[in-house]
Amino acid sequence: MFSPAAVVASCVGFILIGALQALYGPAIPAFRDEYDLSPSAAGLGLSAHFIGGVVGVLLFDRLFGRIGNRRLLGTSYLLMAVGAAGFALAPNWPAGLAAALLAGFGFGGIDYGLNQLCAVGFGHRSTAMLNILNAHFGIGAILGPALIAAFGAEHYPALFLAFAAANLPLLLCLRGVRDRVPRPGTETAESRPGGSVLGRSLGSVLGVFVALYVLHVGIEAGVGGWEPTHLETVGYGAGAAATATSVYWLMMTVGRFLVAPLALRHSPQTIITVSCAGMTVCLLLASVPWLAPYAYAGVGLFIAPIFPTGLPWLNAAAPRARRAGALVIAASLVGGVVAGPALGRAIEWSGVRAVPLLLCAVSAICLLATLWLIRATRPGSTPP
Repeated sequence: MFSPAAVVASCVGFILIGALQALYGPAIPAFRDEYDLSPSAAGLGLSAHFIGGVVGVLLFDRLFGRIGNRRLLGTSYLLMAVGAAGFALAPNWPAGLAAALLAGFGFGGIDYGLNQLCAVGFGHRSTAMLNILNAHFGIGAILGPALIAAFGAEHYPALFLAFAAANLPLLLCLRGVRDRVPRPGTETAESRPGGSVLGRSLGSVLGVFVALYVLHVGIEAGVGGWEPTHLETVGYGAGAAATATSVYWLMMTVGRFLVAPLALRHSPQTIITVSCAGMTVCLLLASVPWLAPYAYAGVGLFIAPIFPTGLPWLNAAAPRARRAGALVIAASLVGGVVAGPALGRAIEWSGVRAVPLLLCAVSAICLLATLWLIRATRPGSTPP
């Protein structure tokens, strides 16, 4: 499916989409000064990016299989490059939002295209490859804010332009991507790990997969957004809280690299079950103030494999559901969008100290959903 050069280029592509997504937040002070924006208006830049990402995933899913994979990925890289450059050079904020939306289209196409191709293109190594690929997203998410810190938020246009230009050499590596993939239905259910589900049960299985993705990405975004506030509330200084949050994101990246060799020996079902259980325990421990920074790091480690490991399981469980991958990837983006307002409303009711317990309850639902999916996708079974 991929030549060695194309594999390297795909990992670089994921570094770029991770960095681009992570650049918006640290650059908000500069947006506000340049365009005289309120905090909520400045936050629309990342929202436009996410909305573009969801639309990009669904749009390119419609085109997947109708046009070649090289054209799909090439168009996505170009859209992200043009959008990032447009955001850097925008003369006003509405133009900047339009450019962020355009960059989001490309982001969604790359996110969907490479995840989908890796999920079907590496055989029994697909889970390992997906964890490695998404670990590079984490490298980019760490790199983006680090560059803003090093050069200053006021220089964000130069950074956006640099990342836009970095997309262009990747186009030369697309020759190493196979242009067509075998249709999912060409393999028998028995030849795929984890079995498959009957047509009448497919809707419920997909629904629970979507719920698992929305909820676990909501936890991921919730910890990233509220960990500093929670730690400061229970007595940590602002610097310590910020450092602990950086460690959380670092552990997400490390966790995906660590799981890659384990994925060659253990099923996706086992990995996700252990991940959800460990995540739930760590969030419970995070309610203990002196344990909280270490427990949040544990959350990052355990939540890391869920997104990339679930895709091969989904493809095995529903090999003929062509749009299944697009639904769960779009769901993951939606989870990131809705997590902030939903958790904020819950915190207004319960207080900041309840953050880990609220997220623990959501994590427990993820664990129950995983156990249900294991039962529902067992060969020869139907959902309970």
